[in-house]
Amino acid sequence: MTQVSATGSNTNGTPAEHAGTDQAIADFGIDTTTVSTAEAVRAYLARVRGGEIGSLPAILGLVVLIVLFSLLSDVFFSLNNIANLLAQGAGQTIIAMGIVYVLLLGEIDLSAGTASGVAGAVLAMHFVDNGNLLSGMGNTVFVIFNALLVLAAVLAGWLRIWPGVAMSLLGIVLTVCGFHANPWIEMLLAVCVGTAIGCITGFLIARIGMPSFVVTLALFLAWQGAILQLIGQGGVLGISSSHVLDEVANGNLSVTGSWVLFVVAAGGYAAVTLIGHFRRRAKGLVTQPTVLVVAKVSAVGVLAAVATALLSVNRSPSALIRISGVPYVVPIVLVLLVVGTYVLNRTTYGRHLYATGGNNEAARRAGINVVQLRASAFVICSGVAAVGAIVYSSKVGSVDPQAGGLNTLLFAVGAAVIGGTSLFGGRGRVADAVIGGAVLAVVSNGLGLLRQPAAVVSIVTGLVLLLAATVDALSRRRAAAAGR
Repeated sequence: MTQVSATGSNTNGTPAEHAGTDQAIADFGIDTTTVSTAEAVRAYLARVRGGEIGSLPAILGLVVLIVLFSLLSDVFFSLNNIANLLAQGAGQTIIAMGIVYVLLLGEIDLSAGTASGVAGAVLAMHFVDNGNLLSGMGNTVFVIFNALLVLAAVLAGWLRIWPGVAMSLLGIVLTVCGFHANPWIEMLLAVCVGTAIGCITGFLIARIGMPSFVVTLALFLAWQGAILQLIGQGGVLGISSSHVLDEVANGNLSVTGSWVLFVVAAGGYAAVTLIGHFRRRAKGLVTQPTVLVVAKVSAVGVLAAVATALLSVNRSPSALIRISGVPYVVPIVLVLLVVGTYVLNRTTYGRHLYATGGNNEAARRAGINVVQLRASAFVICSGVAAVGAIVYSSKVGSVDPQAGGLNTLLFAVGAAVIGGTSLFGGRGRVADAVIGGAVLAVVSNGLGLLRQPAAVVSIVTGLVLLLAATVDALSRRRAAAAGR
């Protein structure tokens, strides 16, 4: 005989099971509905009104600046200037991409610029002295330098940041063994030095508990002194004679390579976006309307195709030399962007980083190793800053005592904040640094074409940064008022 439950359905029947599932969905707010295009647009506008504006102000500002400078200067939209614009701000943009990790925790790294300068100085010295750093540094400085690398490895081991241990020890090997000058070894050594600096910085802040502002300000001064010690007052270490080092920021892909990059980048973005979208739809989860997703993918593809086509045209003013192709800095930035976005959006580490930035104590109570996490953010920041040093050193063809100085640091922090990363922690993306870096590069490039003095460039850049910080504070307040 079939038993009947109080709900009126038999114990083996589906109605009761469906009712239980529906009730669970209602209780826990599981997203299993679809939204129309109009609903998605209204939801986005509601989020903007609620303070979740993200990179919207920076994108709108970038569009306004591009239109403005295009009207004021006939040269701004020339092929040569577009290519130069991409390389001009790449170094500070890359440093900003590393600073995003620190800002997500609500911290600051004022030493990122000079840390990149130390990495650049070591790179240039290794090249100039044909790998003999002992001769270039002198006995005392050489011993202290390697002692700091050993200290960084020990501190990273204490914190269980194994990549920091590996890179610090590798830096010792590359330094002590005295390999002959090789651009690939020198670039690797620069990243090792940057990572080691991050291990020391992260330990002082996360384990000792010192305020990040004080620690990084002190290290800013210390590393500035180290650069001066390595290069000498008024000295310059040239690296332009190395074809590989010079090509990092000044070279271009071939036309074929440029279109291969377009296929890989645009095709990869389209594949990841569309596959993720249709998987969510198949599982009944809320996602953007397919029309909007396809429109976004198509817009990115069209813009990338137009940019690739323009950069594939010969832009040399001389008939004897051909200059064409996408600059090498573009794939470098794209790789860092893709890796950084994946780490923050698709890994446990990224989720823990956002959680710690949102509420440090709640993250600790949830079992997150907050000390290790906070230290690792500074390791990433300085390691990525070293990559930025390689790019900007390549751009100017040398390293001087001002490498990574005040403007480099402030522009890097400014790029992250202008792009939409919050100074209060818990909100931001690596892409924000790229957008903010583009804004600063356009400001500097456009005002330069208009022959404005350095004073005007500094004032305008400062006002743009102030405006971005104001928007961040106001949006944060609005989001708090809206309960988001």
